[in-house]
Amino acid sequence: MTYKVEVAKLFFRREDSFFQIREAERLTGLWKRILWFLVLSMLVFGFTAWKGLGMEPLSWQATDWSFATYESMKFFFLTGRLIYALLFSIVILFFTPFIYWVFTGIPYRKLIIVQLNVLFLMLVERLLWVAFVQYAGLDWFLSPLSFGIIAALITDHVWTIYLFGAISLVQLWAMWFQTKALVDFSAIKKWKMAILVFFLHLFYWAASATLAYYDLYLF
Repeated sequence: MTYKVEVAKLFFRREDSFFQIREAERLTGLWKRILWFLVLSMLVFGFTAWKGLGMEPLSWQATDWSFATYESMKFFFLTGRLIYALLFSIVILFFTPFIYWVFTGIPYRKLIIVQLNVLFLMLVERLLWVAFVQYAGLDWFLSPLSFGIIAALITDHVWTIYLFGAISLVQLWAMWFQTKALVDFSAIKKWKMAILVFFLHLFYWAASATLAYYDLYLF
């Protein structure tokens, strides 16, 4: 059986698509989709950088620099965001499936197909961050889609706020989607899959919070 990789099908015909992926002996169009998503990630991250998302450390020091220095720093900032976009996409599309493959034995390429949908929603979420910053003055960790606002009402600890800000409705959907796929593609019990998915996401949330916390110093 041959399965042609299409991202939209997994959103609207999930059960049928999971069955076809599970039974497929041959996959077509996967690497083409991966290439498109790598390019799309760079475009989205480049757009958010152009709109000023994450440029706070740069803006705070702008008055201490000449115009030429400031413009060159903006260029380096944009370049860094494009590199980060590639690394981000690689982690989502290749590292995450690798971890799942190690623990479950599910064919690696089939796990990548699942991650294409996850990456797509994460890129949409990043575009929504721009809207929240531009029109509501809310930073990414205070997005209405995340738990950062609730954390900010409870504590002043910045890292904790960043941690809960990284936990969003999109992230919870990704956990649910990945768990459904892993259970469908293997005979491993659902609760074991849920634990695996949760701890991997917890690692990502903690890493995101730590990077955001030390962003000024890293910059």
